[in-house]
Amino acid sequence: MPSPSKPSPRRLSSGRTTQIFFASTLYGAATLAAALDADLFDPADRRILLVSNNAATPETTPALDAMPGFQRLRRRFDDVLSWNETISPFHPGGWSPRMDDVPLWERHLRLLWNLGDDDIELVVESIQVNPALALAQLFTGAPIDVYADGLMSYGPTRNKLDPLVGTRIRRLLHLDLVPGLRPLLLTEFGVEPLIVPTGAFTRVLAELAEDSGAAELPDIESPALLLGQYLSALDILTGEEEERLHVTMLRGAAGLGHRRVVFKPHPTAPARWSRMLEKEAGELGVELTVLDAPLLAEVLYQKMRPALVAGCFSTALLTATALYGLPVARTGTGVLLERLTPYQNSNRVPVTIVDALLPELTDPDAVTGWTPPTAPEAEDRLTGLLRAVGYAMQAQIHPDLRSDAERYLSTRLDTHTWRYFKRRRLTSLALPGAIPSQLAFLPRNATVRRVARRARAVQRRIAKKRTAFG
Repeated sequence: MPSPSKPSPRRLSSGRTTQIFFASTLYGAATLAAALDADLFDPADRRILLVSNNAATPETTPALDAMPGFQRLRRRFDDVLSWNETISPFHPGGWSPRMDDVPLWERHLRLLWNLGDDDIELVVESIQVNPALALAQLFTGAPIDVYADGLMSYGPTRNKLDPLVGTRIRRLLHLDLVPGLRPLLLTEFGVEPLIVPTGAFTRVLAELAEDSGAAELPDIESPALLLGQYLSALDILTGEEEERLHVTMLRGAAGLGHRRVVFKPHPTAPARWSRMLEKEAGELGVELTVLDAPLLAEVLYQKMRPALVAGCFSTALLTATALYGLPVARTGTGVLLERLTPYQNSNRVPVTIVDALLPELTDPDAVTGWTPPTAPEAEDRLTGLLRAVGYAMQAQIHPDLRSDAERYLSTRLDTHTWRYFKRRRLTSLALPGAIPSQLAFLPRNATVRRVARRARAVQRRIAKKRTAFG
């Protein structure tokens, strides 16, 4: 058996190529379909869509191939296979192969999926974690394309990626959700981003809308649409706090004069939340409709043309304004920026983008006076900020961003931008803003000396890395 630190012995190729596209959400599958329609992939003899249901309890949650509209996407692929069935009874998010077992698993998958000796190409999402990482480890010689279906692509890679995987990644395909902004994801491996054309993606979403059963949707024109995310499941908010967040959304919409409101809860959110909203709606004199159909928010945009889309930090807020030109507003981001722990939490970048770009729902003047920033405006507002936040999140993965972070923190840190940083994190990295000038007279304080020693140690490690890598 080969060494676990080395790829499996090279097999004789059959001359055929099979592309395996890995997806866990309908939104992700739609992104893949759009990339295929735009001819962003080389021709292949066979294309497989490998579906993974990553819900906490997959047995009670429909997989993406059982959702309305999927059959419109199905025709792009020769076969649809289930990752859950392949590794049963293990959960996709918690299973990865032992390195000694990789050759046996690859042989098993080639037999099970009738791959023979085909050359394999992988197209996956969220390469930093399982299940995508497990698949990449199983096909050790396969080149990899990564696609991003959300705002996390604009942030740093959340974990240090094994070079045996990272060096095989060729491209990062992403939607142009924030025009002018370049993704930071996987740049430590020199991976170049490639935009999935907006027109191709919206055409795919139009297909989904046609096949999603309009009869299931209430006949409501131009409502205010509220997006739930179920943040308590991520331990960001408590259940009670998230209920209050939804009530705040409802009050904000009502305060802007919207009398017809549609709430789209997260598919796994508890039903009591909608009942609390219904009670609040009655007190506000608002006609509230709660949608139970498992439809993408983008389908609702096309069917209902909302007069306002409000939420916390959902990617759907950006698709609403960037792809459909709909008015948007956010709320709750200030609390989340304070609550996200550790600082490296990968949700920090999506929250930062939404907070920095979109108007606060509870500020009527900000909502009514807001216009989408142009690409140069978005780039000016976000590029320096996200490079500073990205360095603070993952200094060891992106040491080259230190000078950008120092420049931003030295010139742009004020009462508003402080919300995106933590003093303790800046102190641990010896960055500007770490210790207020008013406290400079405390050099003899034991705690300050301890923090300073830690900061100097970080600087020495960074200096050594810079020397080592030229």
